[in-house]
Amino acid sequence: MKTPRPRLRIRRTTWPRHALILAETPRPDCPRCEGDGGTAHDYGDYETGEYAGTDWDPCICWNENHRWTLLPLPRLPRYSNEPPF
Repeated sequence: MKTPRPRLRIRRTTWPRHALILAETPRPDCPRCEGDGGTAHDYGDYETGEYAGTDWDPCICWNENHRWTLLPLPRLPRYSNEPPF
């Protein structure tokens, strides 16, 4: 069986710093995840039975850690004492 070629896309990220990255994306024709990249599973609290969160199981059709930084973006100051003109 041939290994599928990675589907690369340019994305913007804010963690660990602002940058443009080249990232792998899930296969849209994957029969396991249907192109979502994984499956979400809701779970509840053992004692109360109330909703407690969601677990994410990534699919084998992609690796979310395959990413390469293309261009670090500058951080803009949040506040300035100077007028805008």
